[in-house]
Formats: sequence, C-alpha cells, structure tokens
Amino acid sequence: MFEFQIVARDPTSRARAGRFQTPHGIVETPTFMPVGTLATVKTLDPRDLRQVGSQMVLANTYHLAQRPGADVVERLGGLHRFMAWDGPILTDSGGFQVWSLGTGEAKRKLVRIDEEGATFVSHRDGRRWRFTPESAIDLQIRLGADVIMAFDECTARNVGEDAARAAAARTHRWAARCRERWWQRQGEGRLPQALFGIIQGGSFRDLRRWSAETIAALDLPGIAIGGEAIGYSKNDTAQILDWLADVLPVERPRYAMGVGDPVDFLTVVERGVDLFDSVYPTRLARNGGLLVPGGRLRITAPRFRADEGPITAGCRCLTCQCFSRAYLHHLFRARELLAYRLATLHNLTYCLDLTAAMRQALQEGRFAEFRSRAELPPFRGGDSG
Repeated sequence: MFEFQIVARDPTSRARAGRFQTPHGIVETPTFMPVGTLATVKTLDPRDLRQVGSQMVLANTYHLAQRPGADVVERLGGLHRFMAWDGPILTDSGGFQVWSLGTGEAKRKLVRIDEEGATFVSHRDGRRWRFTPESAIDLQIRLGADVIMAFDECTARNVGEDAARAAAARTHRWAARCRERWWQRQGEGRLPQALFGIIQGGSFRDLRRWSAETIAALDLPGIAIGGEAIGYSKNDTAQILDWLADVLPVERPRYAMGVGDPVDFLTVVERGVDLFDSVYPTRLARNGGLLVPGGRLRITAPRFRADEGPITAGCRCLTCQCFSRAYLHHLFRARELLAYRLATLHNLTYCLDLTAAMRQALQEGRFAEFRSRAELPPFRGGDSG
C-alpha cells in the first residue's frame, strides 16, 4: 500500500514533485505537514484541515502515550477514527521530546539514555517512563498511523563531534532494532505502516554522510533528516542537505523534520526534500503572529485597531475572506477563543498554498522561473507591525 513515484524533476536543482501512496490516500509532494501533537491541530477540526489544504498530519507518540494512552486510542479504533481524520497520519517516535526534556543543566536529571533506551520523567505529571526502540514501535503500531518513525537519539545544534558520533551510532543501532520489531509486527491484521529511519550526526559533514549511508542501507520505506540543526536556521539546514545530496536514496520519500518557517520552504524543496513539518505556523498564530508576504504581522499592535483590510489581500482563507485586521486585533486583545482559530486558519493556508505553488511549478516545468521571478513571497521572518 506504500509507493513513492517521482512525477517531475527540476533540471536546475534537486527539486522534485512526487506522489506518496498510503493506506489513507495519496500525498502530493513537496508538502508541509501540520502538527497535531495530541491528535489535534490546535483550534482546528478535520474539515478545517481539508479547507486549508492539508494532506497529511502529525501526532506525537511521547504525548499520546501519556494522555490518553495508546491503549485507549487503539481500543477506540486508532488515530484516524479517534480524531475523525481520514487522511494520512505520521507519528513521531518521541526521540526529540525525550531529548528536549534533558537539555540544560537543570533538566538533565529528568532523562537518562543508555544502550537499551531512554528513561525520563514526564513533564506533565512527574511519572517515570521508559522508551526503547521496541516499545516506541509498539506504541506507534497501537496508535495506527500510516507512517511511523524509528526511535533516535537527537542532538543539539552545537553538540561536540564525539557526542554527535556516539548519538548517531546509537541511533543506527536503535534503527536496526526498530526495523526488526516493525517486521515482526507486520501482518497482524492491521493496515500496513511505513517505517522511516532518521539521520543524525549534528553539524558534522562526515558524520551526517555516514549516518545517511547507514540508515539508507536498512532499506526502509522512507528516510528523515533529524536533529536540532535541521530547521534551526536556513544556513544550517541548507548545508546539511547539500552534504547529503549524493547519499540520500533517490527513490524514497525524504522528510526534513522541524522545518516550518516559510523562509525555509524553498531551501529544502530545491534540495530534494518531499515532506516537512513544524509547530511553528500554528504556535505563531496562537501568539498573534500572522504570516504575510514580506514577514509577519503582530496583529495586537495598536496600528491594527481600526484597520478594515484583510490580513492579506487575495488570500483564500476564511479569515481573510470574512474578517478584518481590526476584528482579529479585537479578538486577540479580548482573548476571545475565536482569535486562535482564525489566525491558525490563515497561517496554515499561507504555508500550504506556498507548497502547492511549488508543486504546480515543478509539475509544469517552470520551477526555475518560479525561483528567478521571486514568485515565492519575499518572506524574511521579520515583524511587519
């Protein structure tokens, strides 16, 4: 039930358009995937997600294992039925969340990583948990996502070379164990799931290439590029992807984890990435930040108090079609719940329309023109108000 087909390539870069077949539908790539950590993209329902153009969403194993529990989700029919989303779903293994619990001197006592797995104290209720490669796969099988991720040891962007090498080596060993468990669990009467391995290696060229070669040799259905360095900055992301250009398998989908700032979309797409995700657009929306060509609007700024225009002229989202900047300003200042939904609808529409425009340019053979004529909105991550 899983097949990845490249339907168009750009001769001037490594960009490609593809079709990723899953048990719950086809994902046209390249595309951005909204994050629904706890089986919901915050403030939106499944109809909203279809309206903004979402094809595939994410949920997180670390969080769902704690609340409501993988056993509850499984008993209620798996994630698709539980959240009433009939499209493809990807679940992260929890490796990044476990790592983030232990960052900083004050937090290191919360996480202990050894060869068998990771022991950590929940940020939510203080309970002690144990994740291993095998249990991470078992949890994701119970959740029932279409694409599941290998359990990995994430590293900080500025980690030293020795630590990055050790984490990558452990990630490789864990990936092999995840693959073994995944193979053992297939054929249990469930819909099949595609396992993606994760490349680590920090900000070191040789380690990244070694990790890519090792993960690719496992011959999994897809491959992801992880670690805090990806998505942290445009330059770091571009450099790492350039290092991997001749190592990543051509025939498998490529997933850049944590890329959600529109300034990075063209950076990863022109380097051959098919899938990317982040909480950035939705988190920004809930804090009153609205994505627009040229930057972002801080809608709570006083100058929007009586602004009768839409967030962006010509935007197709419900918010821009029906409401003014002044109304959004009012909702945020009054802390009305509708503010968060309307802002999220806009930001996700912005991101998904951007990737749809890239796909169309690739399919029509004009991706080079798309870049040279700056059809990509000149987003620079600044604050326009």
